[in-house]
Amino acid sequence: MKKRYFAGIVTSLLLTSSILGACSSDEGTTGKSENVDNVNKMGMPIVKEKIKVDGFGAKFFASQDWNKLMLWDEYEKMTNVDVNWKTTQIEGLVEKRNLMLASGDYPEVFYASAFPKTDLIKYGKQGVFLPLNDYIDEYAPNFKKLLEENPSVKKGVTMADGNIYGFPAFFDPKFDAFHAGTPWIKEDWLKKLGLKEPETTDELYTVLKAFKEKDPNGNGKADEIPWGTGYGINMFINYLRGSFDLNKQGVMNSNLDFKEGTEEFRFVPATDEYKELLKYLNKLYTEGLINQDVFTVEPQQFHAEASKGNVGMIDDVDPKELFKLDGYVGVPVLEGPTGERSYNAVTNGLGNMGMFVITDKAKSPEAMVRWMDYFYSDEGSKMFFMGFEGVTYEEDKEGNFKYLDTITDNPDGKNLDQAVSDYLTWPGGYYPGIVKQKYFQGAEGTEASAQNAKKVKPYVAKDEDIIPGLNYTLEENDEVSAIMTDVQTYINEMTAGFITGKQDFSKWDDYNKTLDKMKVQDYLKIAQAAYDRTKSEK
Repeated sequence: MKKRYFAGIVTSLLLTSSILGACSSDEGTTGKSENVDNVNKMGMPIVKEKIKVDGFGAKFFASQDWNKLMLWDEYEKMTNVDVNWKTTQIEGLVEKRNLMLASGDYPEVFYASAFPKTDLIKYGKQGVFLPLNDYIDEYAPNFKKLLEENPSVKKGVTMADGNIYGFPAFFDPKFDAFHAGTPWIKEDWLKKLGLKEPETTDELYTVLKAFKEKDPNGNGKADEIPWGTGYGINMFINYLRGSFDLNKQGVMNSNLDFKEGTEEFRFVPATDEYKELLKYLNKLYTEGLINQDVFTVEPQQFHAEASKGNVGMIDDVDPKELFKLDGYVGVPVLEGPTGERSYNAVTNGLGNMGMFVITDKAKSPEAMVRWMDYFYSDEGSKMFFMGFEGVTYEEDKEGNFKYLDTITDNPDGKNLDQAVSDYLTWPGGYYPGIVKQKYFQGAEGTEASAQNAKKVKPYVAKDEDIIPGLNYTLEENDEVSAIMTDVQTYINEMTAGFITGKQDFSKWDDYNKTLDKMKVQDYLKIAQAAYDRTKSEK
């Protein structure tokens, strides 16, 4: 789903999303495998004689067994490709995949493994990840069409050596609810306390204060959580970026935006505006207006708490779908202390570029490119998100799809995510493929989410202002990675410190001096040069 997926995106974007490969005419070529004659170029099955493939994937629910899941069982029948899955939960993904690669004991394909571009370049250069250009040209008509129709996406997935090493997640730009949505607020609490939806950051503080102190749930206990999320402090930061005049160029390069009236980069976490945003969050945190475990809580833990109905404002997807809680509406985009009012936590629709990679151990890369390409088609997207007719969904005479009552009103009391996960893998938000509104009926597909997106849309950063990414050379990429790995760790630690009060804001100048010592200015020069190159190429 968007919120949890977007939280993961932003975490990786903070370090690596601006590392987009420069397009090159010297694209890598790929040879054919010994098993190419077994591959059908069109139609199903993908291979004439069944093949077995070792795959690794990240999943949201620990209880899922991908080797017995209907999605993969049915796809195996269609394709003749039998994937033997080894999986890990999303929380342990980075450590697990890194250990596999370091030991050399890695699979033929990595699925939903969210490799950052630094890894795509690194392992592509080493030959561990196969270059996919020629395979895509010959065996991936759906993905090839997507690249042709979206040049910025093609540029985004192409690394500095001219090669494509991964299949991405891509979100249809027409699907507004997947691109822009604010937190959800409990409307009956507002009415009970005689409050209106907040329109400014000051009004939000007043509302949250009332939620904490005036017993809106009426049980005589101070057990309300005014504002909460299970996906970390960046959820709050992203909602407020535009209110504090940050990231007017979107968050594909979330540490960068332009100095006012110029096309010269500044470093967002070092700005006075970022300081003011942190001061605001410090006020909310120290007064108990946001969940105190925001830096450590796991999503499932927060979901269990939120399901009790004691969270006044939730930063997640539609609570009705996720928690079976009625009465939540989208919060407006807030006007900030200097009059800014915009929603800037947006991208060009391109998600993580390393969601599906094929390694040098693959015995039939042609088959696996075809296997993945299906999920960029309408039929593949429908199967991935809707499942199977008569089992998970039904289609009406007008051609509209909807989940069966066993999914939306599960007899065992499961929420939508849980019920869907008995059959499919998309809940949790880690997947390659294309997301279209017609075939996606998770929480972002609800009418409430559509209304939330409609409320946000007038304030969303303009498409022409969004920078999809920067074209770094391999040498620049190495230098940026060397600088930003430590810098991002430091920023995360200090951001948490300032918000919780463990770091005093009187240390802000020292914080900036430390960033300069860590070569942030060198990073800015590299980023500026990459952006200027991009302009000259247009």
